[in-house]
Amino acid sequence: MSHDSLKYLTAMDPQTLEGLIAQYGQEVWNYAYSITKNRSMSDDIAQDVFIQVYRHVTSFRGEASVKTWLMKITRNISYNYRNTAFFRRVLLVGITSNDYSHSAEQSYIEKEAANNVWKQVFQLPLKFREVIVLHAKYQLSLKEIAAILQVPEGTVKSRLFGARKRMSALLKEEWS
Repeated sequence: MSHDSLKYLTAMDPQTLEGLIAQYGQEVWNYAYSITKNRSMSDDIAQDVFIQVYRHVTSFRGEASVKTWLMKITRNISYNYRNTAFFRRVLLVGITSNDYSHSAEQSYIEKEAANNVWKQVFQLPLKFREVIVLHAKYQLSLKEIAAILQVPEGTVKSRLFGARKRMSALLKEEWS
């Protein structure tokens, strides 16, 4: 299923939904996890996102990419879950998607370094954590992030600057 064929979703059938889940399911789950830090909750959120997409496909107007639209829905549902009384925090163990063809030792070192960086990302306040995850993990533009977070682009830039500054301090502290 190509990105262009989804640009103007007007109807939803099981095959289109399956294609969306195959293409974006893991990214939706990862983003939900980055907000909630809870695997079980992220499973429920990802399921709810695609139920909402199926039910409300006509609300997609093609003003943003399908990916941006899904991330916005994921964010809203994640915050709803997060704000419920049963929310509990869990530390991220690893959320990397890079598989390199290196030696076992090199792969291990890279994985450990990435895990340590992601652990530090999850120490950031949510407003900083979100922009880092959307920018670094999902490679969304500042404009797309602003649309998802419903804040001006300038706010995204300043949060990204603040997040990088805090990450630098956290990593410097950990490695010294």
